[in-house]
Amino acid sequence: MADKPMTAREMAQVETIIGRILQVGVIFSAVVMAIGLVMFLATGHSGYPGSTMPLHMGAILLGTWQLKPFAIMMLGVYCLILTPVLRVIVSIYAFYKEKDHLYVAITTTVLIILIIALVIGVYGK
Repeated sequence: MADKPMTAREMAQVETIIGRILQVGVIFSAVVMAIGLVMFLATGHSGYPGSTMPLHMGAILLGTWQLKPFAIMMLGVYCLILTPVLRVIVSIYAFYKEKDHLYVAITTTVLIILIIALVIGVYGK
């Protein structure tokens, strides 16, 4: 049986979910960054020697596990960066369910560009 296009009510639910994803992502990121900032201000050090800080996800996760303030703040920044990426993924699903193939293609292209930009940002110099 073929999927039927989404109803107006279902689209409104998807839009609400997308809005909630953005809200929760931004709030979560802000809370994580605030925790790192409070730890930094309370201890007076970043958890890293000199002006170094974690830049790769492995180092950030390890530093977060070790409760290093800069690593926690960087985790919050990464969460903030990934929030719109998750929104694009949910949008692709919504357009697919709506059977809007043009917007599925456009949004998928946007997702590919975002992923390429993130990879260049992490591994490029």
